[in-house]
Amino acid sequence: QGQLVESGGGSVQAGDSLRLSCTASGRILSSSVMGWFRQAPGKEREFVGLIRWHSGTTLYADSVKGRFSLSRDSPYTVYLQMTNLRPEDTAVYSCAKGSRYTSDPAEYRIWGQGTQVTVTS
Repeated sequence: QGQLVESGGGSVQAGDSLRLSCTASGRILSSSVMGWFRQAPGKEREFVGLIRWHSGTTLYADSVKGRFSLSRDSPYTVYLQMTNLRPEDTAVYSCAKGSRYTSDPAEYRIWGQGTQVTVTS
């Protein structure tokens, strides 16, 4: 199944940008969907966006649309480019691999350990 490893988190100020990476140790099938989710303290896990590996088709949560963008690169890395960050974007960001084009985290079978993003005003 392989593993997913996120990197690129950190502490930034509001308005800054960050790029998160998610690298898979195993093969990502063309039918796979790579999702990003985030969880802030005391809150439920929230869908951020997803990308279909084969086509590059993306889907974003309304809260990040226009500010965040997803891309993929060979061999098996997915990037989450985050711009114009806001304090409410502060959370642990995790990538996950699934096979369905869905924002439901229950449909994703493999998860990374997460990377912390902190945005201060």
